[in-house]
Parts: sequence; C-alpha cells; structure tokens
Amino acid sequence: MQDVSIIVLFIFVLFTLLGTGVWVGLALMGVAWVGMELFTTRPVGDTMVTTIWSAASSWTLTALPLFIWMGEILFRTRLSEDMFKGLAPWLARLPGGLVHTNIVGCTVFAAVSGSSAATLSTVGKMSIPELRKRDYPEEMIIGTLAGAATLGLMIPPSLTLIVYGVTINESISRLFFAGVLPGLVLAAMFMAHVAITSRVSKKWHPRAEEPMPLARKVVNSRFLIPVLALISVVIGSMYLGYATATEAAAFGVIGALILAAGQGSLSWKTFADSLMGATRTSAMIALILAGAAFLSLAMGFTGLPAGLARLIAQMQLTRFELLMVLLVFYIVLGMFLDGISSVVLTMAVVEPMIRQAGIDLIWFGIFIVVVVEMAQITPPIGFNLFVLQGMTGHDMGFIARAAFPMFLIMVAMVFVLIAFPDLATWLPDNIRKAPG
Repeated sequence: MQDVSIIVLFIFVLFTLLGTGVWVGLALMGVAWVGMELFTTRPVGDTMVTTIWSAASSWTLTALPLFIWMGEILFRTRLSEDMFKGLAPWLARLPGGLVHTNIVGCTVFAAVSGSSAATLSTVGKMSIPELRKRDYPEEMIIGTLAGAATLGLMIPPSLTLIVYGVTINESISRLFFAGVLPGLVLAAMFMAHVAITSRVSKKWHPRAEEPMPLARKVVNSRFLIPVLALISVVIGSMYLGYATATEAAAFGVIGALILAAGQGSLSWKTFADSLMGATRTSAMIALILAGAAFLSLAMGFTGLPAGLARLIAQMQLTRFELLMVLLVFYIVLGMFLDGISSVVLTMAVVEPMIRQAGIDLIWFGIFIVVVVEMAQITPPIGFNLFVLQGMTGHDMGFIARAAFPMFLIMVAMVFVLIAFPDLATWLPDNIRKAPG
C-alpha cells in the first residue's frame, strides 16, 4: 500500500509540474526533491549536486552530442537531393514506385543521423515535392515518412539507444549492433505495406516513370557514394573493433564536415548553425538525463523499484504477459512524453522487473526503441506529427490517420521481436567484440 501511495504522489507532482510548463528535466528533479524530503533524512541539496555531476560527466555520454552534431551538419547539406537521385532509378519499378524512396532514404539517413526528427526533415524536404509532382497519394507520402523516419531511433547511431545504454550501464556498441537487423526488418515491413497498398488501393494513380537504361542507373548511383562511405566509416570502425561509439561519433563529425565541404554546403554560417543546433539538443537531453538520474536515486531511497519488482513477481506474470503490460504502458506514456523522457523516467522501476523476469537487457533495449518509435507518431505529443504538420500544412488529424498503418506495423514488429529474439541478440553476440 505504501508503494502505491508513493507512486500516486510522484505521478501527481510530476504532472503538476509538467502541466505548468516546467521543462521535463527540471520536473524530474522536482519530483525527486519532493521524494527525498518526504521519505529520507539525507541532505537533498548535496545529494542532488553529486548525482547530477556524476550523470553529466559520463564518458559514454560524449557520443551523444557528437552524433547529434553529425546529423545537424548533414541536415544542412544536399544529401537528401543526392539520395533521391541515386535511389529513384532503382526503386521506380518496384510495386509502390517512388514512395519506397521515403523508406529507403530514411533507412540510409538513419545510419548517419540517429535522430528521428533530423531524418524526417532531411528526407522529407526533398521527397515530398517530388512525390506530389508525380501524383502519389498524399496519405501514403505522409504516412511512410512519419513511420520510416522513426528508424533513426533504431538503426545505429541511435540517440535513444545511447540514452538507454547510459541509463542501465550497458555497452553502447552492443546496443548499436542489436538495432541493425530489427531496423532492416521493420523497413522491409514498411516497404511490403507500400507494395500491397499500391496493388489494392483505388487512389493509387501515379504518373509512370520513363524507363531508364541500366548504364544510366549505375551512373546515377554515384550520388550514393558519399553517404555510404560515411556509414562505412562510422559503423565499420565499431564493427571491426577499431573504435568505441564515442570515437566513431568523432569520425562521423569529421566525415560529415568533409562531405559538406565537398558539396560546397559548408560555410561559417552553416557550421555555426549546426553547432548551435547540436548544443541546444544536447543540452536538452543532458538536462533530462540529469533529472532522471536524481529521480532514480530518490526512488531507490524510497524502495519503490524493489517493491514494484516484488509486486510483479507476486503476480506471477509470464515474460510475455509482462511485455504486453509494458507495451501498453509505454504506448500510453508516449502519448504525453517524448521517447527519451519515457526511457529515462521509467528505467529505475522497469529495470529490476525485467532483470527478475530474466529478459535480456540488450533485447529489451530494442523492444523499448520500437515502442518509443510508436510514441513519435502517436497523438497528442508525437513529435514526428508536429514536424510533418510544419512541412506539409495538413491538420494533425489527417497526419495521424496517415501514420496509423505504420503504428500498426510497429505493433506487429514487437511480436516479431518476441517470436524471434535472435533478431536483436545474434549480431551483438557473434560479432567481433568492439571496445566500449
């Protein structure tokens, strides 16, 4: 009963602070402060300072701003235009035609970005006008962009996986490798949806593309060389064990600067804009992580995580039943919080549960990312929906309806992961061990 009272108090304080417009990181610190004052005799100020400093000085966390900066640099290049030119000739003849450029383009850019919003903005700014010009259904253009952009959260380098790894003290490199195969399978499921819809939908009447000789397709593929080279440097350095996630991020920043300079997109203005954009995003995430670290400590002092873990154990839920409860829980939470906030806010309570249930932490990281991806396209707080609204001018209801099939595909992906857990664990278990 005491655990329930503590939970109710924490939720009340949290949503009261969030409802007044307080930043998420500060709201988490406020909840932790109340918990420490009411349920412990420790000096709250000293504990908060020590905890925040420890959370902010993590060496693993340095990969985060570097990957964010790499994505900001690439966002300001002509990468999306080049990707469209390189991909379109090969995808035009597939069932569903050039809509596949949304999915494949997002998959490729996700491998050099790590951010769902950056992936969506970069691919969308080029593909939306091109697909509209060819009379593809607006719902499919919007829906595939909303869903496929979430691959930026799973395919390495993933900011969400970095945050998850730091929160539970797990190898970032192993988590990155775990996200590769599920990310590709989810992209394939999106493409299958497009192919089937193009065959059965009565609204599908795009303008036919002119046939292109093989030689010209090969020539156009040169536009993909820069981004594929950057992916090879970032992922390959970790795959071969030459670099930690942080060092690979540094290689990525250098590669992105070289790519931008080679395209003529690098100027002092774009350099400064990318640096400031990365600083703002990194500071926001760092504040959330600092607040979550303090909240985790406060919850530990109250005994709440251990108490909830015992309660779950007494309910004798099977692993599948526990995962279904967590699936619904995170979907509901994602309606009100962004993905990173959802992860750091809940890990202190959820981690003991999944450890007690014997669930692999690497696998659970991919499970969490898939569910967090759903949150990106779930009203009322789905961030991708807001980005698309700004890009297209459509009302939120239209965008949410267009994205709903992608939401259902992600739900199906959860069951695929449960049925085939090796999708997430085979690569990190069998690959050459990378440092860090």
